[in-house]
Amino acid sequence: MLPGDLGLSRFEDKLSDAWPRCHNADEAAFRTMTAFHRLMEASAAGWAELILIDVGPNLGAINRSALIASDCVCLPLAPDLYSLQGLKNSGPTLIQWRATWAGLGPKAPSGLSFPAGSMNPVGYVVMGHGLREGRPIKAYQRWMDKIPPVYRTAVLAEALPLQIPKVADDPHCLSQLKHYRSLMPLATEAHKPMFHLRPADGAIGAHVEAVADCARDFLQLASQLAQSTGVVLPEND
Repeated sequence: MLPGDLGLSRFEDKLSDAWPRCHNADEAAFRTMTAFHRLMEASAAGWAELILIDVGPNLGAINRSALIASDCVCLPLAPDLYSLQGLKNSGPTLIQWRATWAGLGPKAPSGLSFPAGSMNPVGYVVMGHGLREGRPIKAYQRWMDKIPPVYRTAVLAEALPLQIPKVADDPHCLSQLKHYRSLMPLATEAHKPMFHLRPADGAIGAHVEAVADCARDFLQLASQLAQSTGVVLPEND
């Protein structure tokens, strides 16, 4: 795990300036744009088979450089207007970045580790939806119903099928994660993931069932992500 640093914000201007200069085959610009890629390569060399990158909810220069270093992209969404509008913005932007970076490949200096920049969308995760009797409440359901068609048109650039599936039946939906509000404070205090909480950490009574639900949901998400990205998981994991 490589933690981020607020000091990275000072690097944003350099990344913004480097992007157009790559069109002029500027070697320094390519080295700047591939800095995250080369950092991850050096850090993971010899022992890490998989790198997870968590970026902020924006389309800035730092995120562009980080996503260029990514083979796959998974989009976390909330069932609300803001996430839906963000999906409409991020989809075409990812398509544009992918095409632009592919065109810059022949201009890159020889010998420089150059990421493919495929940024292949593998699906989305619906986060923080409310449930009542095991089903999303109406206020959330209204927005959730709009996610599958927008994902197909904005992110995948596909025509809509005659029958648009609901989120629960959408093959592009990797998981639906609840808030787990009661577990968050316990996990923060214990310095553990929510699904690793034990009675000694305060997870007693109804919390025990919540921990089991959380573990099941995150295991399903990990399995779906592995399947979508072609990662082979060890047996019994």
